[in-house]
Amino acid sequence: MKTLKSLSLSALICLLVVSLYSCKTKKMVAKPTPPATVQEKAPVEAAKPEPAPVAEKPAPVEKPDFNFSNLQFEFNSAVLKTASFQILDRAAIEIKKDPEVKITLNGHSSAEGTPEHNMSLSVDRANSVKSYLVNTGIAAEKFTIKGFGSTVPLTSNSTEEGKALNRRVEIKINE
Repeated sequence: MKTLKSLSLSALICLLVVSLYSCKTKKMVAKPTPPATVQEKAPVEAAKPEPAPVAEKPAPVEKPDFNFSNLQFEFNSAVLKTASFQILDRAAIEIKKDPEVKITLNGHSSAEGTPEHNMSLSVDRANSVKSYLVNTGIAAEKFTIKGFGSTVPLTSNSTEEGKALNRRVEIKINE
Protein backbone atom coordinates (compact mmCIF):
# COMPACT_ATOMS: atom_id res chain seq x y z
CA MET A 1 0.00 0.00 0.00
CA LYS A 2 2.91 2.33 0.85
CA THR A 3 4.50 1.69 -2.51
CA LEU A 4 1.24 2.57 -4.26
CA LYS A 5 1.02 5.87 -2.38
CA SER A 6 4.64 6.75 -3.07
CA LEU A 7 4.22 5.83 -6.73
CA SER A 8 1.09 7.99 -6.99
CA LEU A 9 2.86 10.88 -5.28
CA SER A 10 5.86 10.68 -7.61
CA ALA A 11 3.54 10.53 -10.65
CA LEU A 12 1.71 13.62 -9.41
CA ILE A 13 4.99 15.49 -8.92
CA CYS A 14 6.11 14.56 -12.45
CA LEU A 15 2.84 15.85 -13.90
CA LEU A 16 3.21 19.14 -12.05
CA VAL A 17 6.79 19.62 -13.25
CA VAL A 18 5.84 18.87 -16.85
CA SER A 19 2.83 21.20 -16.79
CA LEU A 20 4.81 24.04 -15.21
CA TYR A 21 7.58 23.59 -17.75
CA SER A 22 5.13 23.60 -20.64
CA CYS A 23 3.47 26.79 -19.34
CA LYS A 24 6.85 28.58 -19.15
CA THR A 25 7.69 27.46 -22.67
CA LYS A 26 4.43 28.83 -24.02
CA LYS A 27 4.96 32.15 -22.26
CA MET A 28 8.44 32.47 -23.74
CA VAL A 29 7.16 31.68 -27.21
CA ALA A 30 4.20 34.02 -26.87
CA LYS A 31 6.35 37.05 -25.92
CA PRO A 32 9.11 37.54 -28.47
CA THR A 33 11.51 40.34 -27.70
CA PRO A 34 11.28 43.20 -30.15
CA PRO A 35 14.41 43.82 -32.19
CA ALA A 36 16.52 46.73 -31.04
CA THR A 37 16.23 49.61 -33.46
CA VAL A 38 17.71 53.05 -33.44
CA GLN A 39 15.16 55.72 -34.06
CA GLU A 40 16.14 58.96 -35.60
CA LYS A 41 14.57 62.08 -34.24
CA ALA A 42 12.11 63.70 -36.59
CA PRO A 43 12.59 67.39 -37.24
CA VAL A 44 10.51 69.54 -34.93
CA GLU A 45 7.65 71.25 -36.74
CA ALA A 46 6.02 74.45 -35.69
CA ALA A 47 3.07 73.80 -33.40
CA LYS A 48 -0.18 74.02 -35.31
CA PRO A 49 -3.27 75.30 -33.54
CA GLU A 50 -5.78 72.57 -32.83
CA PRO A 51 -9.07 72.87 -34.68
CA ALA A 52 -12.05 73.88 -32.58
CA PRO A 53 -13.92 70.84 -31.27
CA VAL A 54 -17.02 70.01 -33.22
CA ALA A 55 -20.10 69.75 -31.05
CA GLU A 56 -21.53 66.29 -31.44
CA LYS A 57 -25.24 65.97 -31.94
CA PRO A 58 -26.88 63.71 -29.39
CA ALA A 59 -28.02 60.42 -30.82
CA PRO A 60 -31.67 60.60 -31.77
CA VAL A 61 -33.81 58.93 -29.16
CA GLU A 62 -36.12 56.37 -30.69
CA LYS A 63 -39.66 57.24 -29.77
CA PRO A 64 -41.45 54.27 -28.21
CA ASP A 65 -44.36 52.71 -30.07
CA PHE A 66 -47.09 52.21 -27.49
CA ASN A 67 -49.70 50.80 -29.88
CA PHE A 68 -50.33 47.38 -28.40
CA SER A 69 -53.02 44.93 -29.43
CA ASN A 70 -55.38 43.60 -26.81
CA LEU A 71 -54.09 40.76 -24.71
CA GLN A 72 -56.44 37.77 -24.72
CA PHE A 73 -57.38 35.22 -22.03
CA GLU A 74 -59.21 31.91 -21.85
CA PHE A 75 -62.77 31.69 -20.54
CA ASN A 76 -63.06 32.27 -16.77
CA SER A 77 -59.25 32.43 -16.42
CA ALA A 78 -56.48 34.94 -15.72
CA VAL A 79 -54.00 32.81 -17.68
CA LEU A 80 -52.72 34.55 -20.82
CA LYS A 81 -53.23 32.95 -24.21
CA THR A 82 -49.94 31.95 -25.79
CA ALA A 83 -50.44 34.46 -28.63
CA SER A 84 -50.24 37.26 -26.03
CA PHE A 85 -46.62 36.50 -25.11
CA GLN A 86 -45.24 38.01 -28.30
CA ILE A 87 -47.28 41.18 -27.77
CA LEU A 88 -46.08 41.44 -24.17
CA ASP A 89 -42.45 40.94 -25.17
CA ARG A 90 -42.73 43.77 -27.68
CA ALA A 91 -44.54 45.90 -25.07
CA ALA A 92 -41.71 45.33 -22.58
CA ILE A 93 -39.11 46.48 -25.11
CA GLU A 94 -41.08 49.63 -25.91
CA ILE A 95 -41.80 50.44 -22.25
CA LYS A 96 -38.11 50.15 -21.39
CA LYS A 97 -37.29 52.84 -23.97
CA ASP A 98 -39.03 55.49 -21.85
CA PRO A 99 -37.95 55.29 -18.19
CA GLU A 100 -40.48 57.95 -17.13
CA VAL A 101 -43.58 56.29 -18.60
CA LYS A 102 -46.48 55.32 -16.34
CA ILE A 103 -48.89 52.63 -17.49
CA THR A 104 -52.45 51.65 -16.69
CA LEU A 105 -53.50 48.05 -17.25
CA ASN A 106 -57.24 47.89 -17.90
CA GLY A 107 -58.68 44.42 -17.29
CA HIS A 108 -61.94 43.29 -18.93
CA SER A 109 -64.12 40.19 -19.03
CA SER A 110 -67.00 38.84 -21.08
CA ALA A 111 -70.57 38.93 -19.77
CA GLU A 112 -70.75 35.36 -18.37
CA GLY A 113 -70.90 35.21 -14.58
CA THR A 114 -71.90 37.67 -11.90
CA PRO A 115 -70.74 41.29 -12.04
CA GLU A 116 -68.67 40.74 -8.87
CA HIS A 117 -66.94 37.68 -10.34
CA ASN A 118 -66.27 39.48 -13.64
CA MET A 119 -64.81 42.49 -11.78
CA SER A 120 -62.49 40.22 -9.76
CA LEU A 121 -61.50 38.30 -12.89
CA SER A 122 -60.70 41.50 -14.80
CA VAL A 123 -58.40 42.68 -11.97
CA ASP A 124 -56.72 39.26 -11.88
CA ARG A 125 -56.12 39.47 -15.63
CA ALA A 126 -54.54 42.91 -15.34
CA ASN A 127 -52.33 41.62 -12.51
CA SER A 128 -51.30 38.68 -14.68
CA VAL A 129 -50.06 41.10 -17.35
CA LYS A 130 -48.32 43.20 -14.71
CA SER A 131 -46.51 40.11 -13.37
CA TYR A 132 -45.34 39.18 -16.85
CA LEU A 133 -43.98 42.68 -17.50
CA VAL A 134 -42.35 42.95 -14.07
CA ASN A 135 -40.58 39.64 -14.78
CA THR A 136 -39.05 41.25 -17.88
CA GLY A 137 -37.36 43.84 -15.67
CA ILE A 138 -39.85 46.69 -15.58
CA ALA A 139 -40.45 48.29 -12.17
CA ALA A 140 -43.80 47.37 -10.60
CA GLU A 141 -44.32 51.02 -9.56
CA LYS A 142 -44.89 51.97 -13.21
CA PHE A 143 -48.20 50.12 -13.32
CA THR A 144 -51.71 51.00 -12.21
CA ILE A 145 -54.35 48.26 -12.28
CA LYS A 146 -57.99 48.88 -13.19
CA GLY A 147 -60.73 46.30 -13.48
CA PHE A 148 -63.81 46.97 -15.58
CA GLY A 149 -65.49 43.58 -15.48
CA SER A 150 -67.90 43.27 -18.39
CA THR A 151 -68.90 46.98 -18.37
CA VAL A 152 -66.80 48.06 -21.39
CA PRO A 153 -67.11 45.38 -24.10
CA LEU A 154 -65.30 45.76 -27.42
CA THR A 155 -68.05 43.91 -29.23
CA SER A 156 -71.29 42.13 -28.51
CA ASN A 157 -71.26 39.25 -26.04
CA SER A 158 -73.87 37.41 -28.14
CA THR A 159 -71.29 35.27 -30.00
CA GLU A 160 -68.34 33.19 -28.82
CA GLU A 161 -65.99 35.28 -30.97
CA GLY A 162 -67.31 38.47 -29.38
CA LYS A 163 -66.95 37.04 -25.88
CA ALA A 164 -63.36 35.98 -26.63
CA LEU A 165 -62.51 39.52 -27.79
CA ASN A 166 -64.00 40.99 -24.62
CA ARG A 167 -61.72 38.85 -22.38
CA ARG A 168 -58.73 41.15 -22.53
CA VAL A 169 -56.29 43.54 -20.90
CA GLU A 170 -55.49 46.85 -22.54
CA ILE A 171 -52.17 48.63 -21.96
CA LYS A 172 -52.70 52.38 -21.75
CA ILE A 173 -50.03 55.03 -21.29
CA ASN A 174 -50.82 57.72 -18.70
CA GLU A 175 -50.49 61.12 -20.31
